[in-house]
Amino acid sequence: MSERHLQPLLNDLVGAVHAPTSALGDAAGQIRPAGVQGVFHADARVLSRAELRVDDREPEALAQGAAGPHGTRFVALARWLGDPGPDPTVRIERTRHADPHGVTEELRVVSTAALPVRATVSVDLGCDLAPIELVKSGATGTPLTARTEGPGRLDWTGDGITVTVTAPAATVDATDGRATAPRLSWPVALAPRGEVTLRWGLTVTDPRAVVVAPPAEPAWSRPEVRADDRRLVRLLDRSLADLRGLRLADPAHPQDVFLGAGVPWFLTLFGRDSLWAARMMLPLGTELAAGTLRVLARRQGTRVDPATGEAPGKILHELRRHEFAPGEGLRLPPAYYGTVDATMLWVSLLHDAWRWGLAADQVAPLLPHLEAALGWLGEHADADGDGLVEYVDTTGHGLANQGWKDSGDAVRFRDGRIAQSPIVLAEVQGYAYQAAVHGADLLDAFDRPGADRWRGYADRLAHRFRAAFWVDGRYGPQPALALDRDKRPVDSLTSNIGHLLGTGLLSDEESAQVAALLATDALAGGFGLRTMSRDDAGFSPLSYHCGSVWAHDTAIVLGGLARAGHHGPALRLADGLLAAAEAFDYRLPELYGGDDRDTLGRPVPYPAACKPQAWSAAAAVLLLQAATGVYPDVPAGTVHLAPLAGSDLGAIAAAGLRIADRAVTVTVDRTGAASLTGLPADVRVTGGERTAIPAPRSAPTHALR
Repeated sequence: MSERHLQPLLNDLVGAVHAPTSALGDAAGQIRPAGVQGVFHADARVLSRAELRVDDREPEALAQGAAGPHGTRFVALARWLGDPGPDPTVRIERTRHADPHGVTEELRVVSTAALPVRATVSVDLGCDLAPIELVKSGATGTPLTARTEGPGRLDWTGDGITVTVTAPAATVDATDGRATAPRLSWPVALAPRGEVTLRWGLTVTDPRAVVVAPPAEPAWSRPEVRADDRRLVRLLDRSLADLRGLRLADPAHPQDVFLGAGVPWFLTLFGRDSLWAARMMLPLGTELAAGTLRVLARRQGTRVDPATGEAPGKILHELRRHEFAPGEGLRLPPAYYGTVDATMLWVSLLHDAWRWGLAADQVAPLLPHLEAALGWLGEHADADGDGLVEYVDTTGHGLANQGWKDSGDAVRFRDGRIAQSPIVLAEVQGYAYQAAVHGADLLDAFDRPGADRWRGYADRLAHRFRAAFWVDGRYGPQPALALDRDKRPVDSLTSNIGHLLGTGLLSDEESAQVAALLATDALAGGFGLRTMSRDDAGFSPLSYHCGSVWAHDTAIVLGGLARAGHHGPALRLADGLLAAAEAFDYRLPELYGGDDRDTLGRPVPYPAACKPQAWSAAAAVLLLQAATGVYPDVPAGTVHLAPLAGSDLGAIAAAGLRIADRAVTVTVDRTGAASLTGLPADVRVTGGERTAIPAPRSAPTHALR
């Protein structure tokens, strides 16, 4: 039987991140030559081993916790040293910090013993420079031979990368059998109740990296939040610290910052992920949105290229240093455009940033890119001309599914059968409708032609969607997940339908029915929103896209529910998300199991989930926005207040949100009464009616039965 390579597990690993560097080790702080443990830099594993020993014995792990936004501290014991008796008297504190160019470690050996302590502290190292896709596939790299380049220094080189370790006070052994497993060692002599601190560091030189660290601190605000539900405050604090570590920039334009998608697999530019994360972060300022828009605009498609998925006006899916080939026939080129939704999300991010107050002189240079994106929507997104947006991978080695649920088995019928492409996804039609209306609004506002064309496009799309997608389900009428290649509705009940809320594609009656579906135990009975109903044959609580819970998905849908006035379902999802955050020590992973809440009383980890992950962390900001109910339209001179907070979620106050580049404070009391201060004089607060969204079209009488 051939060896089966499995994707390494992540759920028990502990990370330190300062993009483009990340370090992953076990709960004891060890980085072992196995699985996905290691130090990674811009898609390459630059250190595959860092094992600490004292007198050739591993210390006994005791605890670990955060050490600032980019570090982790581990506490262990050396019980064979020090005074005799039951109480340990020698402990080792190992503090690991990531920085944009590598990692540093501080090893503090502390004795409370009455007797002197002598020992040898050592760290065994290794480097394989394995590409991230090789690690993801479950394979292992070949250990490289280290060079000693002077006292306390080691080097490895390969693929244009140089990795340097320095430990000035250490003895380095890289001879003979240790050429591929060099050892740093320090003799330690502690007086009674003495201590010593040892240090070593790793630096990466990588001139061919396609992403770099930004040169400045985060531009977004860090609001001061007080809430009756303290889980929200803790989640926001941890999430903003994680987002700080995920910031990246284009090497040629380092001032334009975006968020890398997640550690370890996706710490690079991802169109969809970076756009959604920036959109969620708008309550804290428009700078991240502007940087993300510009970075992606520079790489906007200009030609038709089936090999990469590029087309004129299309927005990039992902960027790598080389071909990404993790196995099972998947081979993605370094710049890959295989996404059906990023182009529309780019348009809506530009529109929403403008609504939050992005200055006209920053919007205007992006308008040609807006027109190109709309051009893709009108000329390339509907290959068969049926009025709906579809996708198909024509290469045989690209992504078979090109929506956010991009695993190969994500699009399933109610009976579990996998739908065949071309695929027409439900939420993508909502994104297309919204992008057309948003694009039209921007064209009108900046005196550019074409707005009527795109409003007409939206009208036709709404009519076509209503005729093709509504099916009878277990809980009444529902939008199908998708249409398959034969235009048959893929009739499973999934979270995708929640993304239609707020796009304008649904009538009020249809929105109310979707809200009712989202509130069923079949979808909302776990710690958030299941990606697929537990009633469907394809459901599995640990399926990547067919039953698990994704934090960003839950947050997007609860935000849509809250904005549309469906507070009951929104509050249920918010509570599930906050309960999950508490269980995961307020670092929401990429996804987790879709089990019922009473299965374990806490969510089951998805073993290969990224953490931290950009849109999971940014979900905390979207939850804060929904709770406070702040919906600005700066060009119209209004901010609408419609808070989710109040009698159920409790009181909340947030100082330091940003509207029109001004710090504002919003306060919601326990009755739901809200106030907003700090706005510019030409912007007024409105309330009472639901905030404006792209105008919905009336449903025909046969749409809901």
